[in-house]
Amino acid sequence: MLPNLHAVLAEAPATYEAYNTTFDLFMNSTTFSPLEQQVVFMTANFENNCHYCVPGHTWMMKAGKMPEEVIEALREGTVIPDAKLQALHDFSKELLDKRGHIGDDRLQAFFDAGYTKRQALEVLTGLSAKLISNFTNAIAHTQPDAAFQKYAWTHPSQR
Repeated sequence: MLPNLHAVLAEAPATYEAYNTTFDLFMNSTTFSPLEQQVVFMTANFENNCHYCVPGHTWMMKAGKMPEEVIEALREGTVIPDAKLQALHDFSKELLDKRGHIGDDRLQAFFDAGYTKRQALEVLTGLSAKLISNFTNAIAHTQPDAAFQKYAWTHPSQR
């Protein structure tokens, strides 16, 4: 299956390569667990209101047998019932909201939750991949693929 996002990105080879490279690096070369990776991705998907990526990553998380309560919290913008994952979510969200200018206290809170300096930087790789995909889907109005249409999503603020 060629995901609809990939078909859209193929119009711009440099953008497509940048997306594939950052996505692959985040998934295969960072120190985050698969669940933590999805927390970063889904945080960006939610904050960037991506009608395509929330269902796609919901499908990925369910296929990976990740906790339903975490999936639901990420889709609804509610508290994740795991303090460390919530800290990762909060850190990712603040990076987006404040364009990286989160301050030393916020960075220390991320470290206090058990994350490292390396991981603070690795979050940026995941957010970079999501900037490309989320913004592409907003511009192109990419239709969700058949495989994850059953997880269709509308941002809670628009319901």
